[in-house]
Amino acid sequence: MQETPFYLSIGHLLPYSMSDSNTTNFTNPSTFILLGVPGLEGAHIWISIPFCAMYAIAILGNFTILFIVKSEMSLHGPMYYFLCMLAVTDLVLSTSILPKTLSIFWFNSREIDFSACLTQLYFIHCFSAMESGIFVAMALDRYVAICHPLRHSTILTNPVVAKIGLAVVLRGAMFALPYPFLARMWPYCTTNIIPQSYCEHIAVVKLACADIRISNYYGLFVVFSVIGLDVSSIAVSYTLILRAIFSLPTKDARLKTFGTCGSHLCVILAFYIPCLFSAFMHRFGHNVPLHFHVLMANVYLLVPPMLNPIIYGVRSKEIWDRLFQLFTHKGT
Repeated sequence: MQETPFYLSIGHLLPYSMSDSNTTNFTNPSTFILLGVPGLEGAHIWISIPFCAMYAIAILGNFTILFIVKSEMSLHGPMYYFLCMLAVTDLVLSTSILPKTLSIFWFNSREIDFSACLTQLYFIHCFSAMESGIFVAMALDRYVAICHPLRHSTILTNPVVAKIGLAVVLRGAMFALPYPFLARMWPYCTTNIIPQSYCEHIAVVKLACADIRISNYYGLFVVFSVIGLDVSSIAVSYTLILRAIFSLPTKDARLKTFGTCGSHLCVILAFYIPCLFSAFMHRFGHNVPLHFHVLMANVYLLVPPMLNPIIYGVRSKEIWDRLFQLFTHKGT
């Protein structure tokens, strides 16, 4: 039984019937055909409306975060540097899938070049791993700020933050690099139809007429070494943070301190809950229609980039105040 990697492979969670597709004999096709949302082709225009709205909010919100942090010197600190990294990651992640998805919905442009497909799947896996790593870095920042507040500026200096950011980027790039090479090495001799709206590793290699256990094993390795380690690190950080919060002498102090990391917790939940839901749906939702799985796969990559700037804009007083100043100055 083939295993599908956790959050790195969630868009093709049910087997696609090859008998319903055009089958030809070929090796390494020049193009793949993306179906969009199978079974809901007639509703593609309507589906595109919320997708386009989420993408527009993600673009506007994340660019606003980047602009505010860049223009406000008081925000030049570790927490906001990590927030900027998250904004850039969200911009790339959502942009890597949605333009092609909208071209399918609006113009029925289903073909994607083989090399472009491999490039897209690389960006999806790479920046998903980066986002998870940034959450770990943000959890570390909250731990130091709450548990060692007097040493925060000396522990998380700008060079240290830069090294953490570089490590996150290199880790994501290195772990995702084998995916396109694995996808390219298999022969494709039955179909080039991918039953969803974007390319990702397991969706592509499942079309191969070869034993793809190497791809599946590598996907599981990435799950345990990246996602498992990240979730464990975040859990340890917040266990220590909660212990420090509950040891504070007054209720007001506890609430105020908890509020400083509340936004980070919300962002983490917005990222990992859809991820876990999709994983469980794959394991136990075999009777769930394919179009629902595909919709969840798209929402999973669009909702966090949309919610992250909104959550931080509402929860972070510094960002909210700066945004309010920009609008009030324009209005005067």
